[in-house]
Amino acid sequence: MKPRFAFMNNKYYKFLYDIRESISNIEKYVPEPRVFENYNSNNLLQHAVERNLEIIGEAVKNLLEIQPDIKISHARKIVNTRNKISHGYDEIENAEIWNIIINYLPLLKNEVEVLLNP
Repeated sequence: MKPRFAFMNNKYYKFLYDIRESISNIEKYVPEPRVFENYNSNNLLQHAVERNLEIIGEAVKNLLEIQPDIKISHARKIVNTRNKISHGYDEIENAEIWNIIINYLPLLKNEVEVLLNP
């Protein structure tokens, strides 16, 4: 279901594009084959990935305000992860972020592509 108003429509797609771009960035930063030790030992890489996860979380939060029933799995968890990275930075575990990269970003990427190309 697409938003009804042009303004909302523009914002809706902007947020989806932001998510897609951040996922693409993470994929570039953590190329195949993905090795946890490479991520775990590189602070700069960790910070870059976390920043893009923050952007994703903020974009999902904004999408939920526009369209609360948006078809994004784990939308609330994505926003909660953004909040944890932003406000609970000292609680971030590399293994937790790695799990997101490996198990959840591919699903989110597919869902965003479907929303962008209905």
